[in-house]
Amino acid sequence: MRKINILATSFLTILLMASCGEYNKVLNKGTTQDQYKLGVKKYEAKEYSKALRLFEKATPDYRGKPQMERIQFMVAQSNFNEKNYTLSGYYFERFTQNYPRSSKKEEAAFLSAYSYKLASPVYTLDQTDTNKALVSFQNFINEFPNSSRIEEANNHYKELQFKLEKKAFEIGKNYYRTAIMDFRNYKSAIVVFDNLISDYLGTRLKEEALYYRLKSFHDLALVSIDEVKGDRLKDAIAAYEKLKRNFPTSKFSKESEKMLAKIKDEQKQLVKS
Repeated sequence: MRKINILATSFLTILLMASCGEYNKVLNKGTTQDQYKLGVKKYEAKEYSKALRLFEKATPDYRGKPQMERIQFMVAQSNFNEKNYTLSGYYFERFTQNYPRSSKKEEAAFLSAYSYKLASPVYTLDQTDTNKALVSFQNFINEFPNSSRIEEANNHYKELQFKLEKKAFEIGKNYYRTAIMDFRNYKSAIVVFDNLISDYLGTRLKEEALYYRLKSFHDLALVSIDEVKGDRLKDAIAAYEKLKRNFPTSKFSKESEKMLAKIKDEQKQLVKS
């Protein structure tokens, strides 16, 4: 049994060496036709990194030829399978543009958007790929409204949009937190929360955004000089009323009522002074 295992291992090693030898020979000295054929073979064998190198060599001679449609799709799919998601998003997008009548256009359009989604980082980082994914999913939804993937596309879109909402919300909160060192940040926080609410209608962060908006108005009014304090106290009351109007039974009602009481007390003190 041990001899059989040794022989089997040796045979596999020889096959592997032969395969590597063939790959290197075709990659470096083969004709573009040989590179294309071996590229397809490696792609079908799920050796995607090798397939990509072979297609890269063969592509210049196949531009404008029927095989190019297949090559472009395999290049995009290979990058996707290798988890090069930004690249696969780009190549699938190019495929849809170059072959608008292809039977694989719908699949490529979805995978382009999905690739950008997988490339999308956590909300604290740059959201370029998130925005690309949102545009791509919206284009997919518009162009293929009857697709079997439409529900999945909509779910991905909502998930990506919430990431942008979360990023905006955290920026607003950070302005609020740092306003104790720079009072101007209260105004910046208010602007961010206003934009969040207007840009993302129906956001699930609306209640909390309105609450922090109220806190920003409230705290800004308290640190203001008398010349502007009266107007800012009125703005804070309006912020309270907006929260109350949108969320009559808000989970922040207790804290909001305390702020309202403080605002009214400050108004009374201002009249006396």
